Amino acid sequence: MSAIQRIALLLTIIGAINWGLIGFFGFNLVAAIFGDDSALTRIIYGLVGIAGLLNLGLLFKPSAEVAREPRTEIR
Repeated sequence: MSAIQRIALLLTIIGAINWGLIGFFGFNLVAAIFGDDSALTRIIYGLVGIAGLLNLGLLFKPSAEVAREPRTEIR
C-alpha cells in the first residue's frame, strides 16, 4: 500500500468517525474544531471525499493472500 493510499485510508476513517458521531450523537467534530461553515471545514470535507474515491481502488484490488493461494478442485 502506497503512502497516498494510507493517507486516503486515514482520511476516510476520520470521515467515518465524524459521520458516526453525527448519526449517534448529533455532534459534528470537524465543524466543532474548524468552525461551522469555514473554508477550512469545507476543504477537509473535500479531502475526505477525494480520499473515499481513492479508496474505491482498494475495494477492487485483489489481496496478496488470495492471489498466492493455489486453486484446488472440489470433487
